[in-house]
Amino acid sequence: MPSKITIPTAIIPLSLRSLPGLQSKPISSLPSPTHEHIARLIIDQKSASHALQTFRWATKISNFTHSRSTYRALIHKLCAFRRFDTVKELLDEMPHSIQSPPDESIFITVIRGLGRARMINDVVKATDLVSRFNMTPSLKIFNSILDVLVKEDIDLARAFYRKKMMASGVQGDDYTYAILMKGLCLTNRVGDGFKLLHVMKSRGVKPNSVIYNTLIHSLCKNGKVGRARSLMSDMEEPNDVTFSILICAYCKEENLVNALVLLEKSFSFGFVPDVVTITKVLELLCSVGRVTDAVEILERVESKGGVIDVVAYNTLIKGFCRLGKLKVGCRFLKEMERKGCLPNVDTYNILISSYCETGGRIDDGLKILQLMEDSKEGSKGRISPYNSVLYGLYRENQQDEALEYLKQMEKLFPRAVDRSLKILGFCVDGNVEDAKRCFDQMIEEGGVPNVVIYDCLIHAYCQEERVREASELMKEMTGHGYLPIAATFNAVLSGLCRQDNVGTALKLVEEDMRGIGRGSLPGSGHYSPLIKALCEKGGFQSASMLLVQMVGKGILPDYLTWNSLLICLSQQTTWLLLLLLNEMVSFVMAVHELSAKEKRCKLRSLNHLAHGAGSVWLGLRIHDTTHTFIIHRRVEVGHVFCSSSSLKDDADT
Repeated sequence: MPSKITIPTAIIPLSLRSLPGLQSKPISSLPSPTHEHIARLIIDQKSASHALQTFRWATKISNFTHSRSTYRALIHKLCAFRRFDTVKELLDEMPHSIQSPPDESIFITVIRGLGRARMINDVVKATDLVSRFNMTPSLKIFNSILDVLVKEDIDLARAFYRKKMMASGVQGDDYTYAILMKGLCLTNRVGDGFKLLHVMKSRGVKPNSVIYNTLIHSLCKNGKVGRARSLMSDMEEPNDVTFSILICAYCKEENLVNALVLLEKSFSFGFVPDVVTITKVLELLCSVGRVTDAVEILERVESKGGVIDVVAYNTLIKGFCRLGKLKVGCRFLKEMERKGCLPNVDTYNILISSYCETGGRIDDGLKILQLMEDSKEGSKGRISPYNSVLYGLYRENQQDEALEYLKQMEKLFPRAVDRSLKILGFCVDGNVEDAKRCFDQMIEEGGVPNVVIYDCLIHAYCQEERVREASELMKEMTGHGYLPIAATFNAVLSGLCRQDNVGTALKLVEEDMRGIGRGSLPGSGHYSPLIKALCEKGGFQSASMLLVQMVGKGILPDYLTWNSLLICLSQQTTWLLLLLLNEMVSFVMAVHELSAKEKRCKLRSLNHLAHGAGSVWLGLRIHDTTHTFIIHRRVEVGHVFCSSSSLKDDADT
């Protein structure tokens, strides 16, 4: 009679512990566990040695004999820990212990384990391992080897296919060719992929949808969407994946027309693209202002049983907010809740930021923030909604209120607020280096700087004439979605001009006009420092051209702009510059289509400005019919006289 051995309870899963009397009875008196129980017990072990110990322990249970399933479980566990020597011992042991050699599934388990261990040479030799047991490698075994090889080296995989598989008389099936196609497409060998497709057809193997979709995806990835669509027409039965690949590719190219055509075709085939594909279509529609069409597509997808998630709804809400339809965005917030799709932090933040960036609607943004805080998940520890409120206050030039709100945030985000207040304190004390060091540490730790920090650092750099650093920080700030207000933008611009970096300043203004600084409310303050700097360098012609550009954008010159031009003019002796000023002033008058009375007022203002110019006599008069200025110049050092008499008395001027 065998000795009674107590079962090591710690290694027994709950399913086995529930067997009657398992804890107290010796092995000899236990009912035999099933192979499934033992296999699960082996898999649940945390180390290779414990898995092996459990396997050996099960051997001692009376009326229990291991099977291929328990061996496969142990071999899988040993492969995970790279115990391949023990695996080979177990394979050799099987014919004697259970009177059965390893089967196909066990060999595939070993091959995949070798692949995960990157033991590629052993993977290639796996067919020899199968032959040791007087077995012929099956097509599944060949395909498993091939699948490992294509992930490592497509050329090695192709050589294996020719030298091992075809040499053994194994032509392969559609799965074999799908593996090879995957390897070719992963390495962008699209041309070889088409050759493989031709070989398949010539050998009578019908390409399945996986093969076509793999090649179509590779074509789209390489920007050949038209060729990919032509390939789809060769398919007998394109599936939902086929349509999703092409629709996403057209969306990436911003080709809305073709994306919508394929979406309709997908619907006509009875397919509903996945939510990722639908969301891309919604994004593209919203980006061109067609939010109503996006809503229609969303409703159609829902009516056809398609899944719409929170990201899709967020896309719609953002689209409406971009159009200024914030009330509609709020309606969709309620709509998604009604349909059981709970909004997340991004949903609330889209609405909060939109309200706060709309003049005078910060209170509405705070109401949405309160809704978020009252929701089940709250802010989930994310600071972005609160930073949106800060940004709204900043845009309204409510700097004191923004600082006060930042302090109120300390209860929720003590570390972030403490770091922010330290940076602000360093800036106030003029210790910019410590402020920047603290700022960089915040970034490295994954913190999100708010607009108040950026603004304070930029002004601190400008005060120390470190304008290049200020300019770079402003670009970084803009990249985070925080657009500088006019005061901040002009501080950097003026700093660049003071350092004679007029070219950089001009580029900054051009970028601002294209929208990079669209939050800075461009005005004459943008141009005045530039025109002044150009005039100080004697570049009257460049300055005047900049003035023309400024007026063309609807920005009226201020006193400083005119004064800079007139002082510069007073130092010139070329009649061409006088004529240029003549044309420039005429352009200013014409662009705004002033009445005769308004033109006279504008001219009087110009005459008063010229009074302080310094060293020339300017007599300006206007012809009532042509509105052309005639400029007379008489040098009289130390005195300026500009006629401000009635403009219709031409002869008296």
